[in-house]
Amino acid sequence: MDPEKEFPIQRVIDEDGNLVGDRSGVTDEELLRFYRSLVTLRALDQRAWNLQRQGRIGTYPPYSGQEATQVGVVAALGPEDWICGSYRDWAALVYRGVPMSFPLLNSMGHPISGRMPEAVPALPVQVVIAAQTLHAVGLAWAEKLQGQNRLAVTFFGDGATSQGDFHEALNLASVVQAPVLFVSQNNRWAISVPVSRQMHSPTIAQRAIAYNIEGVRVDGNDIIAVYQTARQLAARIRAGGGPALVEAVTYRLGAHTTADDPTRYRATEEEERLSYGEPVARLARFLERQKLIDDDAKHQIEEEAKAEVEKAVQEAESYPKAPPETVFDHVYGELTPALSAQRQAFMRRLAEGGGARG
Repeated sequence: MDPEKEFPIQRVIDEDGNLVGDRSGVTDEELLRFYRSLVTLRALDQRAWNLQRQGRIGTYPPYSGQEATQVGVVAALGPEDWICGSYRDWAALVYRGVPMSFPLLNSMGHPISGRMPEAVPALPVQVVIAAQTLHAVGLAWAEKLQGQNRLAVTFFGDGATSQGDFHEALNLASVVQAPVLFVSQNNRWAISVPVSRQMHSPTIAQRAIAYNIEGVRVDGNDIIAVYQTARQLAARIRAGGGPALVEAVTYRLGAHTTADDPTRYRATEEEERLSYGEPVARLARFLERQKLIDDDAKHQIEEEAKAEVEKAVQEAESYPKAPPETVFDHVYGELTPALSAQRQAFMRRLAEGGGARG
């Protein structure tokens, strides 16, 4: 078997914005809406990075480069379908309806960011690598047992596919035919470890064979291809076709987190070569070729995005701060004696003016 032939990369627009596939089923209005969303989400990501550098938020994991995969998949979902993502999947959640301030509040350590709005069917972001894949299977299986026609989508990176949880999730989903769409965002790096050192198989998609489920590869920087692929697979899953695995081939444009320095392990040549086809610029080139947008329209969208992001920043920074002693709350139904003693000592230190950091 030749995995490259068995699992070809689905693509509709190339890096230069040329139409190389069938864009049927995607209207001009949808494309412009996608572009506006990508620009806004990119602006949010870049602003968050700068806020961390200014000391206004804590460690932040940028998602730039992966917006097309997240938005394209979520756009193909039904309004009640679940999303189970990781710490790098805020683009998916914000596009779904989570307040834009939540990624910022999350990096501020505010507990509200872990409580998804009731109107948004999504779980809080998961930091434990690949754990959300198991959660998605549980949600989807429960919906199936209750006779609901809802599916669950779980996002994860290429590094997560080397975790046991990922394989357990695929196996159980296959056995019980849970309506799950597994979306691996192959951004080519698990922190500083390249895909070539994580696995010997040429593709992630081919791992679907072992679990007898559908496996597909798609250009993760091509939002049209991602949207079409996700829409087709979601319909198949909803019709009882069982779970599916998507490998969205993309590229992490920046660092793993604000605590990382990718220049220590990535070559400048690689970054320049793989950054050219990133999703925002690629879609802009396509829209320009299709005469759907010009420089003035792009500028207006960018300015509106900046204003929207600044509003989110103000909202996050004006949000009531949680009292520091809440770190002891909501962990146990009743505090253990040891934690109770720690809490009392902590409160005494605060009263003495020692501060939360000590």
